[in-house]
Amino acid sequence: MKPIPLKQRGIEASQLVLGCMRLGGGWNDNPITSEHYNQGMEAVNAALEIGINMFDHADVYAFGKAERVFAHVLKEMPGLRKEIIIQSKCGIRFPDGVGPQRFDFTEAHILKSVDGILQRLGTEYLDILLLHRPDPLIDPEEVASAFRKLTASGKVRHFGVSNMSQGQIKMLQAYCDEPFVANQLEMSLLRTGFVETGIHINQDAAKDSIFPEGTMEFCRMENIQLQSWGPLAQGLYSGASLDGKPDSVVQTAKLVSRLAEEKNTTPEAIVLAWLMTHPAAIQPVIGTVNPKRILACRDAATLRLTREEWYTLYESTRGKKMP
Repeated sequence: MKPIPLKQRGIEASQLVLGCMRLGGGWNDNPITSEHYNQGMEAVNAALEIGINMFDHADVYAFGKAERVFAHVLKEMPGLRKEIIIQSKCGIRFPDGVGPQRFDFTEAHILKSVDGILQRLGTEYLDILLLHRPDPLIDPEEVASAFRKLTASGKVRHFGVSNMSQGQIKMLQAYCDEPFVANQLEMSLLRTGFVETGIHINQDAAKDSIFPEGTMEFCRMENIQLQSWGPLAQGLYSGASLDGKPDSVVQTAKLVSRLAEEKNTTPEAIVLAWLMTHPAAIQPVIGTVNPKRILACRDAATLRLTREEWYTLYESTRGKKMP
């Protein structure tokens, strides 16, 4: 099995990542409770048990509380920080007295954001910093300057992006010294745009494709790790209510369950394996912090589907035959 791109760059990350967005309670100003701290410990322990050593954050998750809960985990587990990869993101700003919700890739905001992230996490450095969502007012020279300062200070070891096209990455990379190591996009058995964009070349259906054309191929050629947010498809194929859902979703859930039974594994593992069977070595960022669901993902790290199984699931979820 080919190593994921991060490992090819010397970053010893697991192929599965635990997304920490749901730590710390809701996206509100309510205080962190002992229950939230316990939830963080249980989620991280479950992740470690199935071999996950990479954890994904963002400065906006639960208004910063997710990172504070993770800091408690690090404090309670001395030595863990050196054994794991921590990734966080910046660039989203909520409405405030200055303006509406917006994206901000100015040098000042990036530097301030990283300082806040490190303070909340209680760590001296980030392994990876991602720019969260494209800022239409971006000045790539400012981003490059911020990255140089973060590298020189030792606060960030590697950089990447999230939700960006190949053109946006190329422009930024032209100004930045260090190669970007990751691009995080929504990809799952439910959100198959990353496949549809290529399948629909020279077809009328291409007009409905929203996944940026060429981005998958570009990232693969440049050894940029493709990360998937929302890879478990909100649990629709692994136990969530299907009331009111399209027939394609209902039938795919049945197919996932059948495959899981045949392979003596879980629906979660099948859903993730569909992504991880792709030759791009996609790195799923699982968003659940439920220990049982995390443990249910265990087999995904070694399970691979046949070409026929992969296409059967794909045809089912798209709800129509291949062109």
